[in-house]
Amino acid sequence: MLYHLLTPLSENFILFNLFNYITFRAFLSGIISFLIVFILTPIFIKRFKEFRERIKEDVPSWHKKKEGTPTAGGIIMLLSVLISSSLLVRYDNPLVWISLFTITYMALIGFYDDYKKMTSKSKVDGLKVLPKLLLQSILAIIIFIFIIFYYPSQIATKTQLLFFKNIFIDFSIFYPIFIFFVFVGTANALNLTDGLDGLAGSCSIPPLLTFLIIAYITSHIVLSKYLNILHIPQAGELTIICSSIIGALLGFLWYNSYPAEIFMGDTGSQMLGGAFGIIAILIKQEILLAIAGGLFVIEAMSVIIQVSYFKLTKRKYGQGKRIFKRAPLHHHFEEIGWQEPKIVARFLIISTIFSIIALATLKIR
Repeated sequence: MLYHLLTPLSENFILFNLFNYITFRAFLSGIISFLIVFILTPIFIKRFKEFRERIKEDVPSWHKKKEGTPTAGGIIMLLSVLISSSLLVRYDNPLVWISLFTITYMALIGFYDDYKKMTSKSKVDGLKVLPKLLLQSILAIIIFIFIIFYYPSQIATKTQLLFFKNIFIDFSIFYPIFIFFVFVGTANALNLTDGLDGLAGSCSIPPLLTFLIIAYITSHIVLSKYLNILHIPQAGELTIICSSIIGALLGFLWYNSYPAEIFMGDTGSQMLGGAFGIIAILIKQEILLAIAGGLFVIEAMSVIIQVSYFKLTKRKYGQGKRIFKRAPLHHHFEEIGWQEPKIVARFLIISTIFSIIALATLKIR
């Protein structure tokens, strides 16, 4: 909105010329998003008392004190991202609209899941697996149709291979399935990581910064050519969305850091999963997502390994055994005596390292 309103006035008011620069609009979007979340979250905590966390039975006993903490705070982040992005993006950019649609779609899936958990008699009853997968499948098909119609045919169903110049994997008719797994994998990994105060939110910031930088490079003809990555001119506007999400996370972490006054819930984790997925898909760096979000991969793998090993040993020996004291991995470290803030700080360091490695791969080709 502001871009279209103020840039025509830049000849008379030179200050408005700043809105021609994506970097300025991205910075401003982050600030606005931060302020919206920072201001609205205390109001949400006081007003929506029915949105309270119900702690599951399979978590460490000391988590029981978190029972009753407000949840579904991701809805505030969604609101801030939609407002700040809408104020500063170019409306003639279709990548912006498919991104905001995807983020909203995934957040609403998460919100319905949160609502079901809060209103059901059981603490674990949320949105069932099959309906959730069906909704995510519909989203994958919508994105596939968008990419087929909008992207050039020579790159539409391809993703860039790491460490090699101009080498791509073409998924062809299987691209919708690939998109589906990107969303399901990312959203579930984020959901599993969201088990400690401030963990998922803080650890999402480094990979979001990584994709902000890559989106800008992808849109820049000189930089993209120099680094041998696909040049997608309109990808630059995605930096504004990345910045608005980072701003929302920083504002939310003010209240979500230990001891948390509010949780993001499935609303937030699904929204973040959707954001990572759609941005990686639109800039054709889906494989790089596994590196930038390496911490989330580790968290998800710890659950897969734990469950698989337990079932295997139970079938073989009649009694299941565990590799970790508890899964996901952050609960394992709780069980061996690490304090919650220390786990979050160390996992944030790991997430930052993975993000730096992801950026470094752009040069190693």
